[in-house]
Amino acid sequence: MSMFRKHIKRFLLVDLLGGLWKTLTYLWKPKVTLNYPFEKNPLSPRFRGEHALRRYDNGEERCIACKLCEAVCPAQAIIIESDEKEDGTRFATRYDIDMTKCIYCGLCEEACPVDAIVEGPNYEFAQETREALYYTKEKLLENGDLWESAIKVRLEQKGSL
Repeated sequence: MSMFRKHIKRFLLVDLLGGLWKTLTYLWKPKVTLNYPFEKNPLSPRFRGEHALRRYDNGEERCIACKLCEAVCPAQAIIIESDEKEDGTRFATRYDIDMTKCIYCGLCEEACPVDAIVEGPNYEFAQETREALYYTKEKLLENGDLWESAIKVRLEQKGSL
């Protein structure tokens, strides 16, 4: 490009006018912005959010304390202690997840033979303190009760139920 053309292009503000034209063309197109707290994007069935412990339909906890999720966790964020019931079945007396360590890989969910631990659809669980991100068995069961219908739909979409 010659020096003369370069100066003419700068003098006539060709790039600025091109940008303004692009802005005007988008002025009449439909908007793509969401009003976030009130409108949310649909989540993929493969999305991995806040952890939850599930129950059977009769209210019994699904976790059989096999400790496979604890063994497979690469971040070592899961701690499980177990005991035996009178009928010989095992159950978890302690099931803790340190969410500050968790890398949301989903291996715990894949390792569980009874779909007891799942990563639910909730992504809005930011806290102000680290202690609030240490999830106990009670908190995980509460999450499971709260999100059970959404978790069931997601698992059906994934094809694991």
